[in-house]
Amino acid sequence: MSGYKYDFFISYCRHGSVQRWLLNHFLDKLRECLADQYAPTPTVYVDRSMERGVHWPSNLQDALRHSKIMIQLLTPQYYESRWCMAEQRSMRAREEMLGLASVEVSQGLIYPILYSDSDNFPPEEKERSWVNFKDVAHPDPVYQQSKKYLRFHTRVNQLAEDLVRLAKQAPPWQPDWPDVDPPQPPLMPPPQIPRF
Repeated sequence: MSGYKYDFFISYCRHGSVQRWLLNHFLDKLRECLADQYAPTPTVYVDRSMERGVHWPSNLQDALRHSKIMIQLLTPQYYESRWCMAEQRSMRAREEMLGLASVEVSQGLIYPILYSDSDNFPPEEKERSWVNFKDVAHPDPVYQQSKKYLRFHTRVNQLAEDLVRLAKQAPPWQPDWPDVDPPQPPLMPPPQIPRF
């Protein structure tokens, strides 16, 4: 299939609390706020929406190739994940191909959101500006009942406005977007045969 399928691709590491924050709060609020900002509602890909029975490495690679913007949820573990690094390198190769995120055109196709830390990030990863969400990075469902959640909604709504603007500027889709090969999926050990 040619053309874009998604406006946004969310890249995140499953270690730590960021996955719970994404699923408990951020993803639904982002989709809601995007719907408030633009019609038709921009589409968001996250690996949790993957159909059962698909070859997940190919599905991830295809979804990223057909997404306009990659949203990174930054944690120290993000830079330890070979999958996250393959996603990042693929999108950076696209930016390089288009001359984006450069001296000539500083805006890129990667939208980083700081979830935690940053002191332990690789030095070169601090060169791209990010949106700091550390103050609203509460993963537990009870967060939605707090007064602080109003600030979270405001922050995501501002983010959605920025993302819509960025998606409108995305270059036309090209079939030759570069793909950096992801690592091989981990093989599950065979179950042990019970002894009688």
